[in-house]
Amino acid sequence: MAVIALAGCIGAPGVTTSALALLLSWPLEAGRRMILAECDPDGGAVLHGLLQGSLGDRYGLRNLSVAARKGEFSDAFWRQLIDLSSEDSKQESPRDRLLLPGITDPSQAASLGQVWKILAQMFRGIETESGHDVLIDLGRRGAYGPSGVLAEQADATFVVVRNTLRCLQAAEGRVRALEERVGDVSVLMINEGPYPAGEVQRVLQVPVIATLPYAPKDARVLSDGAEQPRHFTRSPLMKAARTGSTLLVQRAAMRRARLDPRAARTAGGEVSHAR
Repeated sequence: MAVIALAGCIGAPGVTTSALALLLSWPLEAGRRMILAECDPDGGAVLHGLLQGSLGDRYGLRNLSVAARKGEFSDAFWRQLIDLSSEDSKQESPRDRLLLPGITDPSQAASLGQVWKILAQMFRGIETESGHDVLIDLGRRGAYGPSGVLAEQADATFVVVRNTLRCLQAAEGRVRALEERVGDVSVLMINEGPYPAGEVQRVLQVPVIATLPYAPKDARVLSDGAEQPRHFTRSPLMKAARTGSTLLVQRAAMRRARLDPRAARTAGGEVSHAR
């Protein structure tokens, strides 16, 4: 199906929270799995946000730099994944929604130059060979420095933007810079402000593919590990994430077909399925 990158801009648009909502809502076909990789060079947020520090710092990207030097990257990668699948005491976890936590200190990013390149290749391989879809959280800076190779190799890159004047002004330069690096990009809009999707498209000159509601109470469940309200999975945020994930996959499939029609035809009818 897809390797999809999410990038942000100045103003805390909510990349990680959006990525988690998508991960937990992603429509998975039988036998497929979803991986969310926190690849923000400023540091990951899930270990001490959603997971409330319950797992310490034992997992994450920082362990992969040592593994890369030892030639043990592949095995180490799978050991770093944390299961975020829905818990059900009556049955074993399906382990179909997995997290690769990010670094815990921005200073650790300096050692990851080679890791970004290896991850970009690995994500492409496991998407094709292992039945895993990959969602990459690049944070605010990750699409523009050494980790930008992940955006270059993704099927599609989306900039997460709040439809406020402050965020739109900040996003303009980011979108142009990202277009120069990866080609066409699209927008995942957080509907906090007064500007409709059509106006956001006009200002940024890129399409708004999906919209998530501005829902601070529900978002804090994902960003800070707040107590989950009843029927959280049926909240407007999670319903919109389910719809949005399908739209993101469709966009990625169409872009892949345009850039590499032969690969799309060998994907078992994937393109026609995505339209």
